[in-house]
Amino acid sequence: MKNYILFLSLPLLFGLLIMGGCSQKNEIKPKHTTRGLVDTVGFAHRAWQMDSLMQRIERLQKDSLRAATKRAGITSQTRWKVAICPHDDYGYVGYLYPAVLQGVKAKTIILFGVAHKARKLHLENQIIFDTYPSWHGPYGPIKVSPVREEIEKQLPKWSYQINDSMQTIEHSVEAILPFLQYFGRDREIVSILVPYMPFSQMQKIAQPLAAAIASVAKKHGWQWGKDFAIVISTDAVHYGDKDWGGSNFAFYGADSNGYRKAVDHEYEIIHQCLTGPLQENRIRKFTEYTVDKNDFHKYIWTWCGRYSVPMGLLTAYDLSKILNEPLTGHLVGYANSISHPPLPVKDLHMGFTAPANIHHWVGYAAIGYK
Repeated sequence: MKNYILFLSLPLLFGLLIMGGCSQKNEIKPKHTTRGLVDTVGFAHRAWQMDSLMQRIERLQKDSLRAATKRAGITSQTRWKVAICPHDDYGYVGYLYPAVLQGVKAKTIILFGVAHKARKLHLENQIIFDTYPSWHGPYGPIKVSPVREEIEKQLPKWSYQINDSMQTIEHSVEAILPFLQYFGRDREIVSILVPYMPFSQMQKIAQPLAAAIASVAKKHGWQWGKDFAIVISTDAVHYGDKDWGGSNFAFYGADSNGYRKAVDHEYEIIHQCLTGPLQENRIRKFTEYTVDKNDFHKYIWTWCGRYSVPMGLLTAYDLSKILNEPLTGHLVGYANSISHPPLPVKDLHMGFTAPANIHHWVGYAAIGYK
């Protein structure tokens, strides 16, 4: 979770707040051809930073990277159809980014991201698209795939909204792009943010969304995993009793015993819901673990991707039924911001946007599906 303050010019901030509250389709047109950056501290945004970071991961975390690769059975032939990837500071997440994203080989990536500030913009019950023709990448602009509009045209109008103000201030998709571009310079993307919504609404949206993706894939002669893939952005639990804006997320206590219990609970969620056969009842169970059954706006276990994960997986599940391609999830790795030493990144003109200690830490799950 990002705790830094985003500094914007007053006119831009005023415009974002005013326009973001509007629920009309296509209400905002980007002033620039390329979607800019939210986080220039925790993430790399220049080519030399990415190249240096990857060299550093290979040098300092090679054993963890190799273990994760072996655990998930990743080879040069692996082509994830779906991947779940963290989006926290590179110095904290480290090797898990390349460990999971090395298996994403497709050119066109449909990304399901978190809408962290959805409450401020009064957004819920619709998935969120943007209108940007490209996004910033360290090796040059990353093109937005024209299939974005092809997908939108096939969706019921009630199911989605185009809102550049939400897409402009969200970091969860932006975090993944440099690694995707590192492994493939010709990537094209479609960004979909998922704000507050109950599981039943996700089901209603996932079905036409999956049908639209299947239709687009058939039109272009695409194969899932080879030509297009889905990547879901989420950090796992946000844990601790300090520096969470006055909230206490230390569900088992903020000490070594509480830490062990929290990590055990994380693995329980992963194995009960996310790895193994992808099934609708297991996706539902993830929501039951993370969202209050009486109020879908509230956490009961603080994964920021409590909506992006089930929305992305339900879409993948429905797509797997349409294409008759069942999916199985493979754990690439689980870590958190205090389970291993952070990568040194200060000399790369990067840093950390939040503390990491027994009173404040974030979990990271990396999972691939094929």
